[in-house]
Amino acid sequence: MKLTLKIWRQDSAAAAGRFESYSLDGAGEEFTLLEALDKLNDTLVETGQVPVAFDSDCREGICGSCGVTVDGVPHGPVANTPSCRQHLRSFADGSTVTLEPFRSGAFPVVRDLAVDRSGLDRIIEGGGYVSIDAGTATDADAHQVSHETAEAALDFAACIGCGACVAACPNGSASLFTGAKLMHLTLLPTTRQERGQRATGMTAAMDEEFGPCSVIGECVEVCPAGIPLTAIAGLNREKLRSVLRGKTS
Repeated sequence: MKLTLKIWRQDSAAAAGRFESYSLDGAGEEFTLLEALDKLNDTLVETGQVPVAFDSDCREGICGSCGVTVDGVPHGPVANTPSCRQHLRSFADGSTVTLEPFRSGAFPVVRDLAVDRSGLDRIIEGGGYVSIDAGTATDADAHQVSHETAEAALDFAACIGCGACVAACPNGSASLFTGAKLMHLTLLPTTRQERGQRATGMTAAMDEEFGPCSVIGECVEVCPAGIPLTAIAGLNREKLRSVLRGKTS
């Protein structure tokens, strides 16, 4: 299989970027996009050129480290699939594939396809954690949780924090991410104690660095975890609740 990879190259956030085209030969249809970049980088290193910088870690769709824009779509052509699980079989032999970093003002380019997504970390620092006294664990039956509630909490907790929702949103909103992180802690009794404080802190951090949500829905189309728009509804509800009842309740 032969492809032309049109890749965004940028030395730093302060440097001007540009597209450069590379010919990739001998890649199999079963290759993922990241494996294709690996193969390209092997060739670049062998010929004394600078390899393409990109983020990756587990390559199993779990960690959220990977993330590139493929032909204008965050992650790639297959919906709800991370970049590390996008395969070359989605592209015709001989075609040109354009690879860019996630495009958002909240994600400055570090180098080439790698971006700084620490803004998402600051949302978590705003309240996406639980303060629980250390010591003997409570009895498993001490808190009754219905099957439906537990499943809903697990669905929201599936967010891998890749940032594709931000890159897909015309406003650069992180509402889907924030809603998912907020709701999976809100639904369960053992993590509900800081409910108001959590909503206030996380939404304040989100509003500081990210754009507003217009509920357009592009975020849902690219989310590898399939987080639903109800996460945004939950976020808005929790934010209003914290205002009406006070951030400590």
